[in-house]
Amino acid sequence: MQRAFGFLMGIVAGALVGGAVALLMAPSAGEELRGQIRGRSLGFVDEVRSAAEERRIELEERLAVLRAPHKS
Repeated sequence: MQRAFGFLMGIVAGALVGGAVALLMAPSAGEELRGQIRGRSLGFVDEVRSAAEERRIELEERLAVLRAPHKS
């Protein structure tokens, strides 16, 4: 669990650094660039939520198997 959390925090930190670099180096106009970054960040958030939901479902299924009575 700590490994996954550390990995997720690394992704978030990388996204923030990448966004800052994009702002500094971008040839686009400010408003256009902010719109692009906003769109990408919303897409990123959706992907993280989707991955978390998939993982939650997987863990719930495993828990259900562990809780089920064993047949001998």
